[in-house]
Amino acid sequence: MIEPKHSRQRQPMPVPRFFGGHSRADFAASYPEGAHKLGHELVEHPMLELEALAQLAELLPASSIEYNRGDVPVGLEGKAKTTGLTIGETIRGIDTSNSWAVLKRVEQVPTYRALMDELLGELRPIIEHRTGRLMKPQGFIFISSPDAVTPYHFDPEHNILLQLRGEKTMTIFPAGSARFAPDEVHETYHRGGKRELAWQESFVRDGVPFRITAGEAIYVPVMAPHFVRNGPKVSISLSITWRSDWSFAEADARAFNGLLRRWGINPKPPKRWPASNSAKALAWRIVRKMPWSD
Repeated sequence: MIEPKHSRQRQPMPVPRFFGGHSRADFAASYPEGAHKLGHELVEHPMLELEALAQLAELLPASSIEYNRGDVPVGLEGKAKTTGLTIGETIRGIDTSNSWAVLKRVEQVPTYRALMDELLGELRPIIEHRTGRLMKPQGFIFISSPDAVTPYHFDPEHNILLQLRGEKTMTIFPAGSARFAPDEVHETYHRGGKRELAWQESFVRDGVPFRITAGEAIYVPVMAPHFVRNGPKVSISLSITWRSDWSFAEADARAFNGLLRRWGINPKPPKRWPASNSAKALAWRIVRKMPWSD
């Protein structure tokens, strides 16, 4: 059957709603290894106001909610203490609750998944051109009291943090540097360990602080150590994250290195993008299927 001519015509690309042309150009110039600021048009979105977020928190399973005291040191050891409030009370009273809260994997709720799909859809062509398939998209919403601190740590995903209300300063350190995140910590993390890092005050001079206010965002490279300080007012941020073929290979190579280290070998760390870590990644994917791999 021959299709009508008009049905075979290329459909125009939708006009981006959230990331303007300059932001997409900056992202294309820096992704995936350069931390940088972006602009966005997500401020005052009704799904991201405090009451909507309190209702979302009460809807999510307990495993998707984390909240605790916000007045913690940058180099916190272990988890911060709780405040005794419920998650709903924490968010609705965030001005005075001295808290830090995160709603994890908000894409579990269809309306929030649709919002995330639209946001990432505007950047997908750039992402997939550089690092392969965009995989495992997830969303995290941070609600923080004035002056709250997120301690020093790293994350395995590509990440864009969009500031929606208030301000914060994220200080980012070089990804892949053993000085700021020892190879052994990477290896332990990718085999089920914690992501918090040991802090040294001497690190401060080597970090790059990015101050973001409502309407601004920051892209954070995979495994780049960082910590966050809130400004003097309530902060709301949305973090959209994703994995790529490259990030999964880096993680699996780290896990394989941990196994080699247990065998008495001092392995070389994985190389950063655009280098390939596929050989060690494949080795780990084979080994972890063996009953003796643990």
